[in-house]
Amino acid sequence: MQQSAVPELARTDTRPIHWVATATAVAGVIALSSLVQPGPATAAQPTATEARPAPTATTPPGTDGVAFPLDCGPVEAVVAHQAHGDLDGDGRPETVAAVHCDAPMGTPPDALYVLTRDATTGKPRVVATLVRPADRITVTDLGLSARTVTATLLGYSTDDIPSCCPDVRKPASWRWNGHAFLRSTPADTRGV
Repeated sequence: MQQSAVPELARTDTRPIHWVATATAVAGVIALSSLVQPGPATAAQPTATEARPAPTATTPPGTDGVAFPLDCGPVEAVVAHQAHGDLDGDGRPETVAAVHCDAPMGTPPDALYVLTRDATTGKPRVVATLVRPADRITVTDLGLSARTVTATLLGYSTDDIPSCCPDVRKPASWRWNGHAFLRSTPADTRGV
């Protein structure tokens, strides 16, 4: 008779004492692992200037951390669309951002803001409001080309129209004239 490489197990049935022993062993490992902690990290941490390169004159301002003049109450402001380009011809790009409150339902109105970098701090800041939240408009198809901001504005013909269902669609554009952004709306404005 030939012996097998793996001996047969004498017993294969388990009793409650086996489960108690296993549970005790697992509890011991968990308790021991909570007492043993790794030492402090010794790797060199990058300084703030190494971690994030300083913005340059050709970097468009970002929207993170910007305090938009939008009262959202307990919810946060959300940037729905953004476009970048040089709007005033100074060689430094601006950012145009469509922002609304992160409402749990309905269609919150957008505000449309122009951001630039602060000359002394380099931080992004709002310099113009093209669409106010009080206008009850949703901004779509946001673009920036040839120093002109373009967008499609969805709105309402009357205050009786539910906010879920805008019934007016208007293309619009804004251009900087050296003092302010001037809005123009093509003549073919139509309802949805």
